[in-house]
Amino acid sequence: KAMWMMLQQEVPEDFVIATGKDYSVREFVEKSFEQISVSIFWKGKGMEEVGCDAKTGRELVKVDPRYFRPTEVEFLLGDPQKAKDKLGWEPTISFEELVQLMVEEDIKEAERDNLCEKKGYKTFSYQE
Repeated sequence: KAMWMMLQQEVPEDFVIATGKDYSVREFVEKSFEQISVSIFWKGKGMEEVGCDAKTGRELVKVDPRYFRPTEVEFLLGDPQKAKDKLGWEPTISFEELVQLMVEEDIKEAERDNLCEKKGYKTFSYQE
C-alpha cells in the first residue's frame, strides 16, 4: 500500500520506510541464529570479537572490515514520520518477524542451490 501511495503523489518525494526503532548487528545475528536453534555467545573485543556456537564453541561470526562504510557512523535510525503523516504508513511486521522471513529465504536459497549442485548444475557463490 505504501508503494502505491508513494506513486500517487502529485510531486515526487523521498520517504523513509522504517520502524523508528534501533537494533544492533549483534541483535540481528543472535535473532538469526535463534531461527535455526543456535545460541551465540560473544568473546573478544572490537575487531577481534567473534560469535561462537554456545553448544560447540565453534566460531560462527567474526568482524570483517570489508563491510565497514568508508565513513562509518556509530548510530543510524530511520525516521518514518513523513511516511506516516503523508501516506498513512505504519510498519506491519516486527523485527523478529523480519529476521525470520530473511532466514527462511536464505534457507530456501541454500536448499535450491544444494539441489542444483546434486543434479550437476552450476550455482553461484553469493559470498564476497
